[in-house]
Amino acid sequence: MSHLIAPSLLASDFGNLQAECEMLNASSCDWYHVDVMDGVFVPNISFGTPVIKAMNKHTLKPLDVHLMIVDPDRYIKLFKDCGANVLTVHYEACTHLHRTLQAIKSEEMKAGVALNPHTPVELLEPLLEDIDLVCLMSVNPGFGGQKFIEKTYDKVRALKAMIVEKGCATKIEIDGGVTSDNARALVDAGADVLVAGSFVFKSSDPIQTIADLKNC
Repeated sequence: MSHLIAPSLLASDFGNLQAECEMLNASSCDWYHVDVMDGVFVPNISFGTPVIKAMNKHTLKPLDVHLMIVDPDRYIKLFKDCGANVLTVHYEACTHLHRTLQAIKSEEMKAGVALNPHTPVELLEPLLEDIDLVCLMSVNPGFGGQKFIEKTYDKVRALKAMIVEKGCATKIEIDGGVTSDNARALVDAGADVLVAGSFVFKSSDPIQTIADLKNC
């Protein structure tokens, strides 16, 4: 199966979210990536649930919601009600990760786990069968437009080897600094989903940029 492209709406024009969603509807992207930041877990604040609910009225593809927040368990059902199809929590924010994953699945969403750049992929080995998506942060979370961390390739390869060894269907998502310069190498290393924010929304032709990433 071809890799998936999930443009990050964090880099979109917040004053024209309906138009941005409709542009993505017309593109070859697969998911919409929505970064939720609380100003506590990361030093920035982004979308709240009312904005995501409003956005979802104009989307035709799955919502991939990435929670960069403390105590995500409190909000699982709320994000389901907003339209999330994939809900990703941070390993670093979850005291009882298995319980959190089960709670996400009980709401009939795909369960994702994000890892900060310094967090080893090996920590997920005991839970890999319960994880639908691992989001590897290839920048430090909290802000868009950062430079890609090169050590990410090693983490992708190590995680892919674990997934293959266990025979899991877990997808690997890369979030941060993805461009046409590194997309092919990431897919070759084992990535299944590429998140791209600034590279898509700040390009002169976002629809063509998405197509180029899809066909890399």
